[in-house]
Amino acid sequence: MRVSHRFSIFTALLAVLVLAGLAALVGSSSSQASPRASKATFLASLVSDIGKFTDRSFNQSQLEGLKRAKTKLHINILPLQSNTTSDYTPNFNQAVRAHANITIAAGFLLADTLETFADQFPNSKFAITDYCAKGSASKCLAGNVLTKDHPNVMGLDYAANQSGCLVGYLAAEVTKKHGGKQVIGAVGGLHIPPVDIWMAGYKYCAKLFNKHIKVLIDYSGDFSKSDLCKTIADNQIAQGSFVEFQVAGGCGLGALKSADAHHVWGIGVDKDQSKDAKRVLISGVKHVDLGVFNVIKTTKAGKFKGNKDLQFTLANGGMGVGKIHAGVPKAFITAMNKIKAKIIAGKLHVPKKLT
Repeated sequence: MRVSHRFSIFTALLAVLVLAGLAALVGSSSSQASPRASKATFLASLVSDIGKFTDRSFNQSQLEGLKRAKTKLHINILPLQSNTTSDYTPNFNQAVRAHANITIAAGFLLADTLETFADQFPNSKFAITDYCAKGSASKCLAGNVLTKDHPNVMGLDYAANQSGCLVGYLAAEVTKKHGGKQVIGAVGGLHIPPVDIWMAGYKYCAKLFNKHIKVLIDYSGDFSKSDLCKTIADNQIAQGSFVEFQVAGGCGLGALKSADAHHVWGIGVDKDQSKDAKRVLISGVKHVDLGVFNVIKTTKAGKFKGNKDLQFTLANGGMGVGKIHAGVPKAFITAMNKIKAKIIAGKLHVPKKLT
């Protein structure tokens, strides 16, 4: 009986060991399969421009679109911040080496690098904010077109002049009500088309309301250093400006601070910046987050169309305005919204370039 009992224990122990070995084998097979599964997972990468993801404006908004895609589309993401222009090439290189299914260039300043990589890696897919594909040049809203056709590149095209018009119109309204010198200002970052298009709408529609208003426009040459934009805004306010429109990313936050300090109005850009300063009249909103999300969604669904654009306007909600300060009379807002309706209806054409 003792031998039989010992044999039973040995048999049970042997069975446990066999089962454990099978479990280990199954586990080993699963771990070998995981790299193949990870390669099949959709990866989207976003390369910032030198404004960085901390600008609380243009780049940050795009990063928010990337993160929303991760949550809602169940993908992996690879945000790559460029602290200087010398980071552009290594960041693109990292995205390509990571086998990103789509790599998005976060703006105009990245165009040359994007075109180089699009040529070198024809099997990779790319998109760029604030540029149109060569093939859709005739329909480009912003007027910035890549140098040649790229079957693996899509453009993300924004009618920023339309939102610029609305905030310019409101700026002229509140300045007229205030009385005194009829002067408003705008502080740009770099003197490039995606900045100028905002200014063009701002100036045009301010003068649409009051043809005698003076619009001061200056550039800091920078998207990050807020003290530079603050100094420019200080100088414009000294010339009588009652409203300061910032079109300079993180640098432009200095212009909003200047408006606070001098008790005049500031206007934000790209994102709703009503919480970034105390006296923000309104913000011109450019939904670059939506552009990033939509091109990722399009690509994931297998509907990527190279040499074509996704376009964003007031009509489709890709452009808009942020929170309007509570002190603005409702009649002013109504008048501004009538201008918006005219733009959407095609009855008012806002210029893309400064005159």
